[in-house]
Amino acid sequence: MSSEQPRPRFRRPAMLDPQEADQIPGGMDPALRSRVAHTTATAIVHGGRAGAGDDPALVDRLVHLVESEGLDTLAALWADCPATTLPGTMWRLYVLREWVRRDPATLAERYRLGLVAAEVPHAVAGVVTPPGPGELREVLDAVLSGVYTGDLAVALERGAAFCRVLATGAAFDADHLDVADAEAANRLTRGADGLLRTAEELEHSAGLWRSDQLE
Repeated sequence: MSSEQPRPRFRRPAMLDPQEADQIPGGMDPALRSRVAHTTATAIVHGGRAGAGDDPALVDRLVHLVESEGLDTLAALWADCPATTLPGTMWRLYVLREWVRRDPATLAERYRLGLVAAEVPHAVAGVVTPPGPGELREVLDAVLSGVYTGDLAVALERGAAFCRVLATGAAFDADHLDVADAEAANRLTRGADGLLRTAEELEHSAGLWRSDQLE
């Protein structure tokens, strides 16, 4: 978004209406679908950032958006958007948080495995050592809180660092499984590749935000 087109400002974000989201058909015109995705992401992100100072409870509601609105609702709106757009970026952050929320014990172990070897400053990822399931959930909540209350680019970079550590841990886990369960090892390796790709996408989005081009 150029400097000649300032971001719209909202006092409060419109929370997603599940009934409206249910009416978004899979065969909707791609251009209209894209407009819906960008409009909702803009309302939530920029509205949340504008209203967070006046309503601290708003940030908590936004962080817990999946619990209140459902992952399927967000998927219908944002999942098909390019990775380095605002809706595509927010979709990746909420999916990452939901993954950690659903399986924190497994991911805490993978994070521990990847912590030593991952080429990221541990302080950037923001997880205490040694990490437990609760700490992993807290750091993803903190990343999403940072989207609404801090430097959004820094929040995205923290999410990217988190993905890089998990990817390294998943690769180590795959090596351990390779002899006993080659199929599971292959799945983990593909998952590690996907996490690295997500990290790169979040880092790219952070750069776009800093240059006022994340739309």
